[in-house]
Amino acid sequence: MAAKFFNLPYTVWFLFMAGCLSLFLCIAYIYYRNKFITTYAYLPYGRAHNAHQLPNVNWIKLTSPCLPAATAINGIVADLHEPELNHHWQKFLAQQTLNGMPVYNIRQVEEFLTGRVKIHHLYENDLGSLLPSPTYVLIKRVVDILLILLSAPITLPVMLITAIAIKFESPGDILFRQNRVGRGGHEFCIYKFRSMCSDSEKNGAQMAQLRDARVTRIGHIIRKTRIDELPQFWNILKGDMSLIGPRPEQKIFVDQFIQEIPFYDYRHIVKPGISGWAQVTQGYAADTEQTQIKIEHDFYYIKHFSFSLDILIFFKTIKTMLTGFGAR
Repeated sequence: MAAKFFNLPYTVWFLFMAGCLSLFLCIAYIYYRNKFITTYAYLPYGRAHNAHQLPNVNWIKLTSPCLPAATAINGIVADLHEPELNHHWQKFLAQQTLNGMPVYNIRQVEEFLTGRVKIHHLYENDLGSLLPSPTYVLIKRVVDILLILLSAPITLPVMLITAIAIKFESPGDILFRQNRVGRGGHEFCIYKFRSMCSDSEKNGAQMAQLRDARVTRIGHIIRKTRIDELPQFWNILKGDMSLIGPRPEQKIFVDQFIQEIPFYDYRHIVKPGISGWAQVTQGYAADTEQTQIKIEHDFYYIKHFSFSLDILIFFKTIKTMLTGFGAR
């Protein structure tokens, strides 16, 4: 699109090959990351005492300031603020750094391996790190609009077929409208294809549950494949949402979670999205405990707000649509 806009020379074949190469590199990276397990040595002091419980890493516990000779170590993990790290340990870590061995703070590794920023760690972050880049916010807005317009020849027929199926299956409106809380805590009306019976909230607002009896037969299909979210393209064009970001919640739940979960309101720093880091790693949250974990994923997304993370979420979203992960 940029080449066309600026009237730069290009060929469709070149763009196609570049796209295929980018896709191949992304898949190869994911395969390599899952195929080869990283080995970290850890110092069992302070917050790093239970480092071995973190997933996707082969952990080696260090009981003395020396590395095992027979094992290839990819890095050393420690609680660098722990007073128990005496002069011998400090000298050991300094020497390993000089030798080219990466030394990581436990909080940094914990966030990377879990994809979550723990609630009780939030105060340790510079709050400026939770302010998204204004430049990328603008780029993200332009990309959202372009992708929606380019995908219209595919999404519009799918939306038409879905609307007809909903109308034939059960009485009621085709679209489900509901106020949600967006960026800056402002409310907006969200649009979805109706996937539940028309009187699903006759007893008040409820969070969706696993195998929810209110979901219709068509509703099960469109929720599993996330087709029910397609009308939110209109929310994106209006500027209420983005393709990727934290999922927006109802005002009644937001007010409840603000009282129960510390720093909950910080998730409204960025625009909500159709898909997000929490959705592709955890799925839907059905209670306060699961919501707290979801918020930790949202904080991770906000802290690492970037094009590369959005691309990763995009591919994970496709996997989610194919597998139905997290559907309710």
